[in-house]
Amino acid sequence: MENNPGREILHPEGEPNSPSNSSKKETLPTQLNRTVCDTFQGVVHLEWDPQAPVTPLGQLPFFIDFLKTSCLYDQWVRDCPLPLKLKGPHSSGVDNILGTLFLSSLSGQRRYAHITAIRNDEVNPPLLGMTKIVSEDTARRAFQFIDEENLPESDLFKQNYERWQNLCEEWQQKNLNNCYGALLCEPWILDMDTTVKPLYGHQEGAEVGYNPQKPGRPAHIIHTYMMAGTRLILDSEVFPGKQMAASYTLPRLLSLIDDLPEKNRPTLVLGDCAFGTERVLHDLESRKINYLFKIKKTQGVKALIDLVSYKAPEEWIDVGQGWSGIGGKLKLYGWTKERQVLIQRRPLRKRKPGRPKKEEQLLLPFTGLFKADLKYEYSVLVTNLQLSAPTIVQLYRDRADSENVFDELKNQWGWGGFVTQDLLRSQIMARIVAQVYNWWSLFTRLADPTKRREAITSRPLLLYGVGRRTMHAGQTKITITPTHAKFALAQEMMTRVKGVLNWFKSVAEQFTTSQRWIMMLSLIFKHFLKGNLLGSTAKMPPGFEEFEFG
Repeated sequence: MENNPGREILHPEGEPNSPSNSSKKETLPTQLNRTVCDTFQGVVHLEWDPQAPVTPLGQLPFFIDFLKTSCLYDQWVRDCPLPLKLKGPHSSGVDNILGTLFLSSLSGQRRYAHITAIRNDEVNPPLLGMTKIVSEDTARRAFQFIDEENLPESDLFKQNYERWQNLCEEWQQKNLNNCYGALLCEPWILDMDTTVKPLYGHQEGAEVGYNPQKPGRPAHIIHTYMMAGTRLILDSEVFPGKQMAASYTLPRLLSLIDDLPEKNRPTLVLGDCAFGTERVLHDLESRKINYLFKIKKTQGVKALIDLVSYKAPEEWIDVGQGWSGIGGKLKLYGWTKERQVLIQRRPLRKRKPGRPKKEEQLLLPFTGLFKADLKYEYSVLVTNLQLSAPTIVQLYRDRADSENVFDELKNQWGWGGFVTQDLLRSQIMARIVAQVYNWWSLFTRLADPTKRREAITSRPLLLYGVGRRTMHAGQTKITITPTHAKFALAQEMMTRVKGVLNWFKSVAEQFTTSQRWIMMLSLIFKHFLKGNLLGSTAKMPPGFEEFEFG
């Protein structure tokens, strides 16, 4: 090793008197927070400043102002059962834990480990009443049930666990209801569906069931109930991977309906082919609730399709988008009575002839020997609505928007992540994400009621922007440097939002909190309500004429 000529090259620091080594020391950065990068523009001097009060979510104060004016956020924090669990002087505090989960969900994060990316934000946490952003481990363990006095096998442990589960469920369902409850006085449609959440570990409830995207992969099933057209989540439940049937959705569906006065119940319940069972149909019929479901092509359905396929073309009614429909009656095996169905069909698209892979015997086109129904694609709906066929088909066609909700929640929000070992915390996080999603949906509609913007476009426009905080003479100032090309539109929308919020603050003493929230929802959904107040035909109070949106 002494005679190794490469030693001086590999370890120049070992010879402090070397001229080459001394010259290298002069070119090295003298401090770790300064460096130089060679770019296509030239040499750029960089300097790290971790103490600077800046944030990438520079427009978040507008959203916080909306949550404070509507009293949604502080009610959510105040009702949280965490104070029953967080004991001792060293606990992180419910404000910090919920604020961290709120910021993580709003930022589009999918894992607890991603919380580290926002922990150095010193601008926005104080605006939420927080003293700090907690660590990922603290956030992950926050809602974990711990009973040190009883064994997990004991009945007392199970009772305490069920009590904690019920407390969290009541808290979350109550605050979800605060978002949409005032809207239920208007005619509305309840849409329900399920989605698969693939898992990659050994979590509780990770079972191999129906998973078309990742066959054989364990998963959780999220049963979701939403208000059609508004994209507001009424509730969501997380089940093990094999519990996808309608029998698991039905209890929460019926509780949502039964908890409402008759005048506030949905005018229609929509669902896919999983809900056309006797139990679901009978329970809705006994409550005099209209329903519209797609049904599977069982043997009885195929027999009906074969029967109506020979109907004359003039008996079929055009229902739009290339489909034609015809009404009928059907009693499936397991149904207790005959029910009204609507059969719709459209011609199959002809495929372009491809190049044969190998030489085959030529076939003559004996088209006249085939049945007419082989030329069509069929779909069957079951309903108790007394409406025209085009109207019924369009109502079901509109529920395709629910798939957009699932796509947004799983890919742009956190429904695809925040996984823990126990099912309870996964359930709690699914509802927290749904809560923040509802708040953000209402806020973006307030900014522009004419459009429904998904998070992939609304976050860069209405949330992102470099915010720099300065404090002087007891005043806090945040300077926003936008990075969006349409920053002028964002500034115009935020100015409009501030005008609305300032108006509500000016009339705060004249109305109760619930009355102000009804007026705010009336403004958010003004294009649905045609300028009327929720639950009445009265127009909005004076002062709202100035809040016109494009």
